[in-house]
Amino acid sequence: MTDLHDASSRRWSAPAILRQPVVHPDRSVFAYALRAQPVPPVEGEAPGPDAATTARAIDAEYGLLDLPALAGEHPLLVRATPRLLSGELVLTGSPVRLVLEIPGDLVDSPDLPDQLDRLRAAGVHAALGDYTGSPAQDALLTRAHIVKVDARSDPAALADLVVRAHDAGATVIAEHSDTHALIAVARTAQVDLLQGPMFERDGDVLAREFSAGELQCLELMSLLSDDPVDQAAVIGLVAADPMLTVRVLHLVNSSAFGLPREIDSVRQAVVLVGPHHLSALAISSLVGAQPSTVGELWAILTRALACWDLAGADTGYTVGLLSAVAEQRHLAVESLVSRTGVSQEIADALYFHAGELGASLAAVVAHEANDLMGVLAAGKDPRDVSAAYLAAVPEALAIASSLSVEPA
Repeated sequence: MTDLHDASSRRWSAPAILRQPVVHPDRSVFAYALRAQPVPPVEGEAPGPDAATTARAIDAEYGLLDLPALAGEHPLLVRATPRLLSGELVLTGSPVRLVLEIPGDLVDSPDLPDQLDRLRAAGVHAALGDYTGSPAQDALLTRAHIVKVDARSDPAALADLVVRAHDAGATVIAEHSDTHALIAVARTAQVDLLQGPMFERDGDVLAREFSAGELQCLELMSLLSDDPVDQAAVIGLVAADPMLTVRVLHLVNSSAFGLPREIDSVRQAVVLVGPHHLSALAISSLVGAQPSTVGELWAILTRALACWDLAGADTGYTVGLLSAVAEQRHLAVESLVSRTGVSQEIADALYFHAGELGASLAAVVAHEANDLMGVLAAGKDPRDVSAAYLAAVPEALAIASSLSVEPA
């Protein structure tokens, strides 16, 4: 675990990079939103740097990012800085559909209207962030394709802001749409899109029985969570299920593995695919992965890989997978723990965020909610969590894309 006080000298060297999906009401992904946020000091530390120094650090961090890898085929909304708006900083390798989000503290710049016109001519659209209906923001409405409001606002005020943005022809995104109640408020206000973690933080839990296919996948997860993994038992389970056999062979022969020859042996396929990819395959079967739901599977696998990295143990991957699929399927964690028969260490991490596994999970979940204080409360440096999460994103997309294509 990172010693936060020992790390204080580097905490302000760069911000944490936060990435959230922007989704339609059915949870299909419209875009991804990216912002760089300074890490708040912990007790006993000196205050952070001034605004100019922070802006330079954010610009430097943006310049290091592989933006297409973070957005896939979707638009990317990037929280703007003065240098991005002026054109002094150009994001290299940026996706085709780039949107610069104008934060509330930059809307008073007298150069902003001309800057937005130049950016539009270059194919870069604008979003108004932190929209509260101020005169300076209203003057920019006709130049904004997207307007962001806060789902936590007073419902009547929120509805008025949405009407004003719609009247100007803008698409409206409700930020902080991370609970059932806030999503309901946002939808009542007739926003177009929601931004927050992929899955509700307090989603309803459904009591139901598992199907035979789901039980087979959970049994596979159980075998893969053992240390060491009983390879013969895994091979036997896969070989006994025609659907699992087809999906494992399809995966190992996909472009994700790039093998020089086709594999037609279940034993070889299981060995080559490995425990992590087999766990991902089991999870994809549980969530009903298909091209339309690749965003959800992408989010599940990103959490799992980030937890694995932070915890420094394969069990971290299992914790991340089970926690995310419980949220996605609205299942009680207890039912997944019971069916998979995972260790007490994993169960305690899922139930109570106990131990290093639990701390890693708590930090990643807080990171997904753009909650830096929650990351700190879990005993983690937000920069470490941000780095682990961003590193997981492209690998998770590659796996999710392979698993979301059904074999012919």
